[in-house]
Amino acid sequence: MKLGIVTAYPPSKVTLNEYAYHLVKHFRQHNEVSELILYTDVMPQEADLEFEEDGCAITVKPCWKFNDYFNLFKITKAIKETKPDAVLYNLQFMKFGDSKIPAALGLFTPWMTKLMRIPTIILLHNIMEAVDLDSAGFTKNKLKAKVFNFIGVKLTEVMLKADRVAVTISKYVTTLEGKYLARNVRLIPHGTFEIPEEPSYTSDEGPLKIMTFGKFGTYKKVEALIEAVEMVRIRTNRDLEIVIAGTDNPNTPGYLANVQKTYSQVPNLRFTGYVEEEDVPAIFSESAMVVFPYTSTTGSSGVLHQAGSYGKAVVMPDLGDLSILVKEEGYRGEFFDPNSVRSLSKAIEKLVVNEQHRITIAKANYKAATALPMSLIADMYVNAFNEIIEQKDTNKLMVA
Repeated sequence: MKLGIVTAYPPSKVTLNEYAYHLVKHFRQHNEVSELILYTDVMPQEADLEFEEDGCAITVKPCWKFNDYFNLFKITKAIKETKPDAVLYNLQFMKFGDSKIPAALGLFTPWMTKLMRIPTIILLHNIMEAVDLDSAGFTKNKLKAKVFNFIGVKLTEVMLKADRVAVTISKYVTTLEGKYLARNVRLIPHGTFEIPEEPSYTSDEGPLKIMTFGKFGTYKKVEALIEAVEMVRIRTNRDLEIVIAGTDNPNTPGYLANVQKTYSQVPNLRFTGYVEEEDVPAIFSESAMVVFPYTSTTGSSGVLHQAGSYGKAVVMPDLGDLSILVKEEGYRGEFFDPNSVRSLSKAIEKLVVNEQHRITIAKANYKAATALPMSLIADMYVNAFNEIIEQKDTNKLMVA
């Protein structure tokens, strides 16, 4: 199979680029994939293709840019030129831009690919029905929210015209089948990026590192984490370090700089900035726990799967998609009320003072992560493409 993937790709800073890197890594090893074509927003000489293992050939085809009004035509042209056997789109609603028109126009591309009679699957990481527009930083205006939701419904209908739409949470399947009467939706889990050897689970000497990882400023706020850890320090007199790994959300530029200034007097508070792919293992391995200071969720959590793969205990808000993931995939954690800093501090404190409890959760998360490696996820996509191809061949015979 000559497989095309439309996606952001490292070193791009556009969302989902890290997911693409790991998916590509495992597609390369699949015995049914003979060639990969990456339709990306980065130039071939920039693309991170330094894989240790041998695999199939990869062609990088730069053909779209964030907020470009003509991405639909540029991607379609690139696909016509390269003639893949099948195309996978790695998407969420703001994948092609944070301006409304280019963002919306880009989401028509999978439909165009299907009209070209190329088997097409969309990996849709979130759905509008699961996004709190206020918390996610889109709008606080109720009228605008209604307009956004209406547009979101119409764009969902467009994306459902692909041969298959893969989602990572069972609730999304139920919503798309119930509300849109879709019959081409499949549950394909998020998967775990890397499965390192099982860790020792014991913490390094020095301060106990409490880490959070992501793009912050909308529904991911770090102020509550900082204040909660300060409470735990006072109550336990433990040596704790707060590690905030990541960058601003594109919708909230300058957020972390303002937080750093506001909390400059807080000891052992470290902001790492953007974490390069090769530095991710160290950030997780050095941490005693990973905290999710979220006020809402917008889809499956790559950070949760990463935390599990490195054998880390987690502290999560008891809401939405994270709770579903825990139940469906076997993850464990300490939960807190997302509206209460005190609740967050209590959850963190349980893992700080009780090392055995922390290790028990960490081991459960490692077990959950190892059950869904990216190699298995890549296999699910190849099987889905084979089903589409077989169905199209059957339809041709029936017509003949």
